[in-house]
This record gives sequence, structure tokens and C-alpha cells, in this order.
Amino acid sequence: MNGPRIRVSAVLALLALPVMTFDARPAATAERPRIVSLAPHLTELVYAAGGGDTLVGTVEFSDFPEAARALPRVGDAWRVDLERLLALHPDVVLTWTSGTPPDIVARLDALHLHRVDIPTFRLADIPVALRTLGELTGTPAIARAAADSFSTQIAALRDQYAHAAPVTVFIQLDDQPLFTVNSRHIISEIVELCGGRNIFAALPQLAPSISVEAVVAADPQVILSTDDTIADPAAQWQSWQRLTSVRARTIYPIHADTVARSTPRLVQGTRETCETSPMPGGVLRSAEADQDLRPALLRSCRQSTSLPCS
Repeated sequence: MNGPRIRVSAVLALLALPVMTFDARPAATAERPRIVSLAPHLTELVYAAGGGDTLVGTVEFSDFPEAARALPRVGDAWRVDLERLLALHPDVVLTWTSGTPPDIVARLDALHLHRVDIPTFRLADIPVALRTLGELTGTPAIARAAADSFSTQIAALRDQYAHAAPVTVFIQLDDQPLFTVNSRHIISEIVELCGGRNIFAALPQLAPSISVEAVVAADPQVILSTDDTIADPAAQWQSWQRLTSVRARTIYPIHADTVARSTPRLVQGTRETCETSPMPGGVLRSAEADQDLRPALLRSCRQSTSLPCS
């Protein structure tokens, strides 16, 4: 992630086909709204839906696509400068269900601003959000094409990994403190699509803090870490040699922006998670056959003598 780094856990607590991008720029009309987005992923969704030219403001860390970097900032994930926001004369303010702090939502509503809340909890929510934003920005055809592309590619990945033998996975969002996600988070859904089983899926919190001892007790076959907060996840766990993932060297970084931001780039993130981490959809190569067991290690877990697969 470019620019100042923020810990993914803090934000979360508040396939062979290419990812399609759309850069249509319909002529502005009086009917098209002036939009302020209060989340980086909402900003990206507006661009993907073809309505980038309707955006007049956003928040920090809105860095994709490149054009988003030039938008005026009205705050960040936790704070909004209402004076600056009002100065932009928005017709619509986009908020993030469960992410935009309740006090900000209350203040926006008190000002009688037209607020549109966009839920993005699951993969299936992305095409719905795209179509909603396409109608809002006057670009429904572009939004439908983006939504259909996303749905088609995710469906292809589901089919590809539908019969994979399960592999237990620890999803690590941060190291100090140690954070993960439960089954309700979209990252967990991606891991499960690839054939992984989130070892902390049953925890009640969306992004709970957990102990190292809990990870060791669960002994996951694979550890996936967000690479923007953890420089070397494999090195971090080397003192815990009893972990299967340490002994098998099945500890991998995953790109936070493509698995944590609920946008069409989740297709890329899902594909990379399935292909470059040891999900059981391919062929496992033993240490004797390949001394470098990093991203291409597992191609078929059932061929391994070192990792239990069920």
C-alpha cells in the first residue's frame, strides 16, 4: 500500500480470467450527482462502476485507481472534517455499513445530507454495490459489465476449487497485537473458496485479537499474513518449531489491498491466494523435489507425507 501505512486490523475492526477495468467518462450533466466517499474501497467501487468523474472528495488511503489520489480529502476512516466536506457541496455522501463510525453517521444525518450506505460483507455484495453505484452515478451499463465480470470470475474460481481437500489456515492481520478474522469476514470467505479452513472462524468478533498460544494450540497447516504490516511473517514464527506450518515452511504473505478492500480487485486477490499459497487445489511438491517451498509449495496436499490434509 502506497503512502503512510495503517494497520489492517484497525480498519477491519471498525482466476485465469483477467480483472476488467473500466475508464469510461460520460459527459457530466446537471442530473449527475456530486459524490463524497468516506472509505477507500467505496471510492474504488465508484470508479469501477464508471462514475469516477462524479467524485468530488474522499478520505485518506484512497489510492486506487491512480485518479483517486488527486481527490480532495475530508478525513480518514475515523474522523471527518464536516466543514471541509460541506464546502464540497456534495449531493451524496457514501458511507460503509459497519465501517463508518456511528458518530459520523449521526452527524451526517443531523445535517440532512443525502447519505447512501453500501454494505460489502461478502463477495456477493460486490456486484450489488457496483450496480447500485452505477444507477446512482448514471453509468448503469458500465456498472453491470463490471458486476457481471466479477461474478463470472469468482464463480469460475469457486468451481475450480470446489472439491479441494481442506487445509487449516491461520489468517494473520497483524503481529502486535496478533489479529485475525472470523468466518463473517470477506478474507475468510476467500480462504474458504480456495479450500482453506479458517481456524478461528467460530470466534464471535469480526476481527478479534488472539494469543500466540491459541495459534500454536490450533496448529494450522498454513499461515497467511497481510504483507503491508508484517515484513517477514515466516521469520516471526521460527521460534515455534512445533507448528506444522513452520516445519513445512507454509507461511505466506497476501496483499492486503486485494483481499481486504471489497472491490473488483478481490478477483485478483482470490486468485493469488489460491495460486500462490498452499491451498489444496494443485500439486504439492516435496522438499526433496523443491528446496524452495514458498508460494508454489502445495499443489496437492494429499500427496504430502508431512502435512495432514483432513
